[in-house]
Amino acid sequence: MSDSTSADQPIAPNANRLLWAGFVAILAAGVGFGVRGGLFGTWETTFNLNGAQLGAISLGAGFISFCFGIIIGGIVVDKVGYGKLVFTAFLLHVLSAFVTFAAKPEMSSETAYQFLYWGTFLFGLANGTLEAVANPLVATLYPKNRTHYLNILHASWPLGMVFGGVIGWTLGTGDNAWDWKWQLALYLVPTLVYGVMFLGQKYPKSEASAKGLKLGEMFKDVGILGTLIVSALLFFFLRRDFFGGLIGLNELLSNVLSAIVALALLGWVATLTKFAIGHWLIFVLFIAHALVGSVELGTDGWIQNITGTILNPEQGKILFVFTSLVMFGLRFCAHFIESKAGVKPIGLLFICSLLAVAGLNLVSAVDSFGAAFGALLVYAIGKTFFWPTMLAVIGDRFPQTGAVAMSLMGGIGMLSVGLLGGPGLGYARDRFSAGELKETDAALYEQVKSAGPASEFLAFEPVQPIDPKVLNPAKDAYAAKVAVERGNTKEDVIAKAEAITTDQEVIAKSDIMGNRKVLKYDSLIPAAMAVIYLLLMLYFRAIGGYKPLTISPEKAAGGTQGPSEF
Repeated sequence: MSDSTSADQPIAPNANRLLWAGFVAILAAGVGFGVRGGLFGTWETTFNLNGAQLGAISLGAGFISFCFGIIIGGIVVDKVGYGKLVFTAFLLHVLSAFVTFAAKPEMSSETAYQFLYWGTFLFGLANGTLEAVANPLVATLYPKNRTHYLNILHASWPLGMVFGGVIGWTLGTGDNAWDWKWQLALYLVPTLVYGVMFLGQKYPKSEASAKGLKLGEMFKDVGILGTLIVSALLFFFLRRDFFGGLIGLNELLSNVLSAIVALALLGWVATLTKFAIGHWLIFVLFIAHALVGSVELGTDGWIQNITGTILNPEQGKILFVFTSLVMFGLRFCAHFIESKAGVKPIGLLFICSLLAVAGLNLVSAVDSFGAAFGALLVYAIGKTFFWPTMLAVIGDRFPQTGAVAMSLMGGIGMLSVGLLGGPGLGYARDRFSAGELKETDAALYEQVKSAGPASEFLAFEPVQPIDPKVLNPAKDAYAAKVAVERGNTKEDVIAKAEAITTDQEVIAKSDIMGNRKVLKYDSLIPAAMAVIYLLLMLYFRAIGGYKPLTISPEKAAGGTQGPSEF
């Protein structure tokens, strides 16, 4: 039997069914996420919600619960088993729909907000729980070809986002638009499908669980170093978004409570592992994955908006769907890249980092739809393999961690989106757009700068952004002017173009230049990742090459010897 055939051989007869069940489960999460993202405007007007409430629903509820679901699920999955967590996630997905649907226009805004918030919370908790199951399950089923099959598993996320976006565009607008509840209910279709596909299946034990390793032994390679990253991100997240944002505590109390939770986690792991320092490679991979979360999901959250500003909003939507479809297709090609082209996982990550750097810089310079297609193709190829391949590296090199390290890595990536990627790009956009306008016409900037809170991020200098009530009409008017110059003959577009003022054109051009700078600076993140992956490539070359490992008999017996090679 050839090496490639044996590498494809799963360890369970129902492996393919479990793989595709996991695929559909993550698809359901992507569809639900995509549809909800298109409903915020509807919820805002239907229930009279403010921006803070919408932000709490989108980032607070869905994000906090996902992180808790994947981290807690990853810690307990080897103890309680895959099947029970899948059943829990299925119930949470269904319950989420009913809680969300309970919101009615005749309710008070606060009551409706509570139903929407907790419905989204349950949805995010279900998604995180499924990730805690699906990643280690697929890594266990295909121990000699994790990169390929984890990429297939995660191909469903961009596909779900495409479906979610298409649902919003086709069923959410026009005279025959569906009620928002029916639109959202469509994510229950793949939910029911994955429930049936998982029903009655036998699940293999992870290698760590099968070898009888206890939780403390699974955590040893994560140790204090790896947990320190999780604890630090958790502290900043709880301080800003949970205790300080959602609950509304003062700064001192938020800091104290957040520090207690973060230190408690660190202390628990230290005690559990008998103060094991942890493996330096996991520490480095955790840092790299924090960058992955920022450049992949964080940039995804802004790329449609940014390209829509540089071109126009409709083209931004089309380009977002295009990049998602590219990611979906390419994630089925990881095995070919690894086996036929001979590119190992770390090498693939290094190449992808370089492509992401090039892609973001190319996108920053586009001025036409065709050029944007080409630039975003490069960027899409670059970001395609980051997330699942990082999970595969953890599974390959640290099988004794079971599901623990994979789930912590996923939690780190998601926390990074909320703490670094999304807020950082938002701040950069405010800063660069305001800076461009200030440099072009300082007096105009003083007239149109926002009177609200300054835009802040980490230790960077706060900046007063351009007032959205001025910026958005200026962008619309300038987009109309460009459209007319390119041949658009619609009367309403021509009328809007003719009504544009000189000040509006200056403001819109400053915003476009600011968005171009955002993408250039964003490319520094994959550049840093490229340096990390290059150093790891040199390390693996020095030790004889990258190879998947398995748990040695000594390790399974509680000894100190580490994993051995296949």
